[in-house]
Amino acid sequence: MPINAESQQAQGNTGPITVVIADDQAMVRQGFSALLAAQPDLSVLGDAADGVEAVEVCRRARPDVVLMDVRMPRKDGLWAAEQILSAGLEPPTRVLMVTTFDIDDYVYEALRIGASGFLLKDAPADELVRAVRVVAAGEALLAPSITKRLITEVTARRRRPSRNPALEHLTPREREVLDLVADGKSNAEIGADLYVTEQTVKTHVSSLLGKLALRDRAQAVVFAYENGIK
Repeated sequence: MPINAESQQAQGNTGPITVVIADDQAMVRQGFSALLAAQPDLSVLGDAADGVEAVEVCRRARPDVVLMDVRMPRKDGLWAAEQILSAGLEPPTRVLMVTTFDIDDYVYEALRIGASGFLLKDAPADELVRAVRVVAAGEALLAPSITKRLITEVTARRRRPSRNPALEHLTPREREVLDLVADGKSNAEIGADLYVTEQTVKTHVSSLLGKLALRDRAQAVVFAYENGIK
């Protein structure tokens, strides 16, 4: 299987996508490691059994993606994700939350602080591999209906704040793009819907993230739900 071109571009080189696996269950770590290491474009750099170790390993290894369990001893995955995402690593390490729970406030908070998405532990093997590639390419893994349900249900349980005034700075086209990003659509899918090029979509996404002071697409999705766009 050829190396994914989008992932190569995201990494800025032609090497494999590097991964760290953080989970308190040894069998899960071993299973994920064996699955990912078998892919020609993926390389597992290490693993961790708790949140503190996950931060240490990621700071040392600088992986492209870390698969982060939500509930772990010492410090949980949410704490670890925040430490990694706020460390200013270059190139950045992207966080993909992996959980056994389909509705979990911890996962919602992880999206708020900049995690690139989440996946259930019982997802098919090919979905896990695809998720790593999607996240490494700079996309948010937000298309599965489970993710939309998570955001919808958690935001419904919370009192919505006043609508963010920064929305007024978006152009009509940027509002359209934000709405489609919140649907979990990729740049290519948004381009097809709006009859524009993928590069044009990337430009709109970059602009709206800057205007809304958001880190990435995952935060844009949460923002859209919290501000009544979805």
